[in-house]
Amino acid sequence: MMSTWTKVANVDDVLENGGSCIKVGNEHIAIFNFDNKTVWYAIENTCPHKKQSVLSRGLIGEDGGEPKVACPLHKNAFSLKTGKHLGGNEEWTVKTYPIKVENNEIYLNV
Repeated sequence: MMSTWTKVANVDDVLENGGSCIKVGNEHIAIFNFDNKTVWYAIENTCPHKKQSVLSRGLIGEDGGEPKVACPLHKNAFSLKTGKHLGGNEEWTVKTYPIKVENNEIYLNV
């Protein structure tokens, strides 16, 4: 399968040290900017707990060095690298997406 990068936003469209939601096709994707580390992550925006599209509004941080986002509704935490639920519920994994930034433009491989 051929890899296709799609421009989805500009760097200025995403909160510093926070997240923003974008729609690519039928998918709602949360993009996170760890500005203090210049690292970007992209995961599906829907929390598997209650199936609500809210992860882009969650709090980001680290858990033992693992970058994470905590759902703003019930505080379930997910790895931004792997999408795994950090509380151990293997059924609550979210999709992750390859992301890159070039010339202040954000690209996803969806």
